[in-house]
Amino acid sequence: MKLSRPVSWFLLAFGVWSWVVWTTFVKNLIKDASGLAFDDGNPTAYFWVHLTLAITSFILGTAIGVIGFRGIRAHAKNPRPSATGEALERG
Repeated sequence: MKLSRPVSWFLLAFGVWSWVVWTTFVKNLIKDASGLAFDDGNPTAYFWVHLTLAITSFILGTAIGVIGFRGIRAHAKNPRPSATGEALERG
């Protein structure tokens, strides 16, 4: 299956965005002082559920970003032939 350039760039951007957003979320989760994430220094169920969500999002974001990167790399290796080049080859 070949991805278009715009779709490849979108997937790569989504992967990067996912890492930025979830990294920030995990940092904030660890610093939580409201009592939701930690109870007397021990992680709560809230912490574990949200950490699991973040890890899952890291994995999915990485996979989606890799697919986008591979699509971009495939386009770089096989650039579109120009209209004049196609006409010359067909003769």
